[in-house]
Amino acid sequence: MINKLVILDRDGVINEDSDAFIKTAEEWRPISGSLEAIARLNLAGYRVVVCTNQSGIARGLLSNEDLHAMHVKMDRLLSQIGGRIDAVFYCPEAPDSGSEFRKPAPGMLFDIAMRLHVDLPDVPVVGDNEADLLAAARAGARPYLVRTGKGRWTERKLSEPVRTFDDLAGFVDYLLEHE
Repeated sequence: MINKLVILDRDGVINEDSDAFIKTAEEWRPISGSLEAIARLNLAGYRVVVCTNQSGIARGLLSNEDLHAMHVKMDRLLSQIGGRIDAVFYCPEAPDSGSEFRKPAPGMLFDIAMRLHVDLPDVPVVGDNEADLLAAARAGARPYLVRTGKGRWTERKLSEPVRTFDDLAGFVDYLLEHE
């Protein structure tokens, strides 16, 4: 059983987001401090998993190979500072697909829990949009919002309060102080 796990959305949490989609490794740029925050989680004994919708694949904007190249870049940059992502789960389906794995549906989170043998009520899920928060709540995990990416816009439209941080580093500060 994994004792300490954090699940992160990717675009807008770890890397800069774009309404035109992140389509290449060259376009994939980490948000300032995000990779260092992941390395701090690792150093504190946390495993880190990415859970991301990637409908650009279904839309023909990028391929699985393009996505893999982005994750290779992310892994390389993290390894240079002593960090790592333990797994990446993604849903390539379009928003209208009805996929149980596309956030806000909780399927990817249930899949993570099953594969990693973890109980979701103990797991923080960090995202920048309502779909991330809804998926976490529907899976019984602990949702957290960051103001990076679409986070500021999401914060303004939320009907229910959720613990919110300026960025991933702020969330990690909080988590490590309260573990």
